Amino acid sequence: MNAAELVEVVLPGKVEPEGLQVRRGEVPVAGPGQVLIRMEATGVSFAEQQMRRERYYDQPPFPFVPGYDVVGTVLATGAGVEPGLAGTRVAALLKVGGWASHVLVDAADVVEVPAGIGAAEAETLVLNGITAWQMLYRKARVRPGETVLVHGANGGVGSVLVQLARAAGAQVIGTASARHHEALREKGVTPVDYRDRDMAARVRELAPGGVDAVFDHVGGRSVVDSWKLLAPGGTLVSYGSASTRDDTGSKQWPVFKLLGRVWLWNALPNGRRAYFFNVWAGRALSRNRFRARLRTDLTQVFAAFRRGEVTAQIAARLPLAQAAEAMRLAESGTVAGKVVLNP
Repeated sequence: MNAAELVEVVLPGKVEPEGLQVRRGEVPVAGPGQVLIRMEATGVSFAEQQMRRERYYDQPPFPFVPGYDVVGTVLATGAGVEPGLAGTRVAALLKVGGWASHVLVDAADVVEVPAGIGAAEAETLVLNGITAWQMLYRKARVRPGETVLVHGANGGVGSVLVQLARAAGAQVIGTASARHHEALREKGVTPVDYRDRDMAARVRELAPGGVDAVFDHVGGRSVVDSWKLLAPGGTLVSYGSASTRDDTGSKQWPVFKLLGRVWLWNALPNGRRAYFFNVWAGRALSRNRFRARLRTDLTQVFAAFRRGEVTAQIAARLPLAQAAEAMRLAESGTVAGKVVLNP
């Protein structure tokens, strides 16, 4: 790859992974308030799987460059940016644009990656780490001794979430397919097979009084079952609708349905709470407050990694030009952790 050439992967429309296109061009120039990052790692998240199907509720119109987050080194700074930032390894949450050799980002949106954390390791902790941290501490406010249920405990967010919850002193029940159960036990998690038709009954056996928090990325019927498993005073955090990934029709409807349920449940006088978690919440109201919160929380996640409380679960590393294979692998359901793309 020519260092002076921009290489990016484009999602041209509603296509199979093989329909992704590699485009080459000139490296962009950092404008006022911006930094130019040389990408060292980006990844395939569930959002890109939805975007490929045109199922992500607020994705931009086609064509666009996917890539929810990025880790790389600052190559150049624009006017008004501290020049000393050049040469620093940083991470940024983007929503789109990360699948490129060079990425322009507002300097205020980057978070420095501490020394000793590799680019691929850091990449697994950006979107997944912020999501897990904020759901655990800002929404559910989990405390030592509580019992939590994490759906998809072997997934990108789930694997970080179970480790943070264990580090917080919580007992963790995690749903996953049977082949991931041993790995979950090694993390101190009690596994339950999500394919088990009596999964809810199994959770009730483990937590007869109900669980203090449930983290549900599945949506659909699952979120209703999750609500029923809560103990009095418990919290449900819904953060996706994986069950509707392959549906057709309105991409907004599953989210509206979830929001409606959350509103209804919170109106009931039963002491339980429900949230629909969106990592971008509050950004439109106060960008500075949003940035400060994101920087604080990602810094905490990186610190937890350095303490050994969280591991970077890399499912596979592939070059950017093999984004189609990376997407196929991420969608296969056969891997645990994050599929990372390198330059």
